[in-house]
Amino acid sequence: MSTSILATKLYIPRPRPKVVSRLRLIERLNDGLHRKLTLISAPAGFGKTTLVSEWVMGCERPVAWLSLDEADNDPARFLTYLVAALQTIVPNIGSGVIAALQSPQQPPIEAILTALLNEIMTISGDFALALDDYHVIDAKPIDAALTFLIEHLPPQMHLVIATREDPQLPLAKLR
Repeated sequence: MSTSILATKLYIPRPRPKVVSRLRLIERLNDGLHRKLTLISAPAGFGKTTLVSEWVMGCERPVAWLSLDEADNDPARFLTYLVAALQTIVPNIGSGVIAALQSPQQPPIEAILTALLNEIMTISGDFALALDDYHVIDAKPIDAALTFLIEHLPPQMHLVIATREDPQLPLAKLR
């Protein structure tokens, strides 16, 4: 897989001018920061991306952003972009993971994620990772990888997922 990254997938969308601020929802997002995961699930046009981007602009912790598309159903591509998003906060994180993803014989996804989680543990300070448009992901290996990531998430990391439908994650267990 090529290391070419489309940088615009890592940009936090700017809130539109004259958008109605949803302070109660932003407060709920802030209240959820002490948990592993915040899931925002609503139909198209309900303002999920707008809400999360507005929240990010006022968030006191760094936030990495990844806008997903259909091509991200490939586990190697998904993980490459996940690392690239994290590198917007910590530039050198995951370089070994990227090398492993580019090798002809990739190690198992769980081994790659273990290495990434160990590197994330070295990050000082709290931060969040926002995954936008997760509904485009329909690959079970990615759902399994994200489940592994959430189950072993370091305490300084918070994950925010915006989606049109509930993902295939163990949501009942995570509640």
